[in-house]
Amino acid sequence: MTKIYVDADACPVKAEVERVATRHKLQTYIVSNGGLRPSQNPFLENVIVPEGPDIADMWIADRAGVGDVVITGDIPLAAKVIEAGAKVVKHNGEILNTANIGNVLATRDLMADLRAADPFRQGGGKGFTKADRSRFLDTLERVLRQST
Repeated sequence: MTKIYVDADACPVKAEVERVATRHKLQTYIVSNGGLRPSQNPFLENVIVPEGPDIADMWIADRAGVGDVVITGDIPLAAKVIEAGAKVVKHNGEILNTANIGNVLATRDLMADLRAADPFRQGGGKGFTKADRSRFLDTLERVLRQST
């Protein structure tokens, strides 16, 4: 049975995931370091992991497997769960898979190197838009229909 794992710290689409997971009646794990309001939804389980770098990512990577869906913007986590057979959807609706994760990882590493070399090249990036939210919902629905 497909499960959904949400890397919930700074995730802008938690409410959307809850709606879709409820419609499909799928067990969903909202994984964070805390500070999130628990849901009364029987399909959602709030998982609070200890403070520390990448603890939530490790929790998800240790559990996600073939047929599961992981919602994350964390590229190294995405690479790990893709290797384990899970499907990855970013918050903006982009699908990460075996065909594109190598290029995405390389780009991430290159941008990290550029930011480290130039202290004035910080931040940036696009804001999260209504179009991103809509694209995410469409993509998640499509991925779940293929998985179940």
